[in-house]
Parts: sequence; C-alpha cells; structure tokens
Amino acid sequence: MDIKEKVLNNRKNGMAMMLLFIIFYAAAAGIMLVSAITELIPLMLLAIIWISIGWIPFLGLKVLKPQEALVLTLFGKYVGTLKDAGFYWVNPFCSSVNPAAKTKLNQSGDVDGGNSAKSVLVAAAGANASANVSVPNKKISLKIMTLNNNRQKINDCLGNPVEIGIAVMWRVTDTAKAVFHVDNYKEYLSLQCDSALRNIVRIYPYDVAPNVGIADEGSLRGSSEIVAGRIRDEIQKKVAEAGLEIIEARITYLAYAPEIAAVMLQRQQASAIIDARKMIVDGAVGMVEMALERLNENQVVELDEERKAAMVSNLLVVLCGNHDAQPVVNSGSLY
Repeated sequence: MDIKEKVLNNRKNGMAMMLLFIIFYAAAAGIMLVSAITELIPLMLLAIIWISIGWIPFLGLKVLKPQEALVLTLFGKYVGTLKDAGFYWVNPFCSSVNPAAKTKLNQSGDVDGGNSAKSVLVAAAGANASANVSVPNKKISLKIMTLNNNRQKINDCLGNPVEIGIAVMWRVTDTAKAVFHVDNYKEYLSLQCDSALRNIVRIYPYDVAPNVGIADEGSLRGSSEIVAGRIRDEIQKKVAEAGLEIIEARITYLAYAPEIAAVMLQRQQASAIIDARKMIVDGAVGMVEMALERLNENQVVELDEERKAAMVSNLLVVLCGNHDAQPVVNSGSLY
C-alpha cells in the first residue's frame, strides 16, 4: 500500500499545553491540601489521581530543530509527520518511528542532538546501582548528507580490476516513504550505491583504448563527470521509492587494483616513451628537410645523392640520439 506523507502543521501549541498541564498540577496540589483540611474525601481522591497520572500528557510534548522531522504512528497507524521547527504537542500515546535510528554509516548529518546517545539512570530494587541505557533518537534528518562508502574492486569493460570509491550527496524528501516503504533507508541507500556503481563502471574502460566503447563516452579516468552523472541517475532511479533524493555523486578514488598496478604503470611508461620518440623523429625529419631545402635555395654547396644520404644519416643520429653528439672534425676530403 502506497502511504503518502501527511505533514502536521497545526500542532505548534506545545508551550500553551505545557503551561496548562503545570496549572492543573498546581490546582490538584491545592485541591488536595484544601480537601485534607476540610475532609472532602472525593476531591482528595480526584487530586491524587491527577497527580498520579498527570505526567502522561507531558509525553506528547515534542521539540524539533530546523531540518528535522518526526514520523508519528498511533497503535500502528500512520498519523502524520512533524517537519517544521517548533514546540509541538501531540497525542501522548503516539510513538515516533525511525527504523534507521541506530544505523551509522560513513556519512555526515546523523541527527543525534550533539550526543551519540542519551543516558538514563535505572535504579535496582534494594540497591543504589545505576546503568547507562542507550536511547536511539527517532528524529529524521532532512539535511543534505554525504555518504562515502568503502572502495570497491570492480572489473572494467576490458576485464581489468580497478578500485573505485564514490561520495554521494543525498537527503530525505518523503519521510513516509523512507520509513514505511523500505526496512532501513540508510542501508538501502548504501546497497543501491554499491549496485549502481558496479553497473556503470563495468561499461567503461579505465583509460581510452582503441576500438573500445563509444568515443563520446570516453573512459573512467578521462570522463569522470559523465560517469559520475550516470551513477547519480542510476542511484536515483533505485531510491526514488524510498523517498530519497540524490543531489550529486562524485568519484573520490580511482586506481588500478594492486595486483596489476605495476604492469599497467609499465604499459603507460612504454606508451609515453613511444609517443615521445614519434615526436622526436617527426621533428628531426622536418629539420633535415628544412636544412636540405635551405642549402639548395642558397646554393651554398651542391650535394649528390650519396652526400645527401650521409648528411641525413648524421643529422638524424645527432637529433634522435639519447646523448649529446661527439663532434669529429674532418680535415681532409670527404672521400
């Protein structure tokens, strides 16, 4: 059954109700004192009953800070959600629901009021011992939060294992769906992030390779913005039914897995060396052509084909060599 969110905006009367209950307590104490003097037993009994159970209405007082929400149920039925900041009074028998209250992920924005838990003293019968009991906060944060899941090892489209991590900015937009449509919306979000990450990463290569993928899509390393956008869209489709909005997804870590990192580094170094050699050879050939053209234009010297070949060979050796050339002075004939 699809449960729609119902916001309770007309319950900001907490201060007035609290003052009213305090007045009732004071009146009950006065009535009990007067009835004890005047021996009015019925009034005394009514005052004692109110003093005994008058604390129950105080349980309906709720305080919300900005960007907090409280989902209320009454005997298992959804009553509504308190969203705006303020001091509320609701039916004291209403209970707040937040199945993810105890779930702590690698994220920011968990609503805990500045404390990880509240401490309550429990007295033991016939003893003065006390114990700390953890009371989970049932408020739901409406702030923008960041989920940073652990890094995952995933095979790219070439079968190479890569390690990748993402940070997801998200928030709760529909508290009823977040509470009632899924068992635990924080764990659900975490699992869907991992699933979407695997589905998208295996489509792309780690780096651009010939005849791999579509040119417009690129690679994980070169097209991180496109990949992050597809990951965000994939997660949003999966968590929409949980009342969550994915604002942004960013790749925070990307590297080859350790078992192939050294091999891939050698491959990158070899590719860089080949590219550099190609550039050097292209430049050297251009310089040799320019030298021969200038010699012919200015008619500095006339060279036959054999001399041209020797000159080209010497210039290419000098320009393409890894070390500085050692000049040799020829004081005689070229032949």
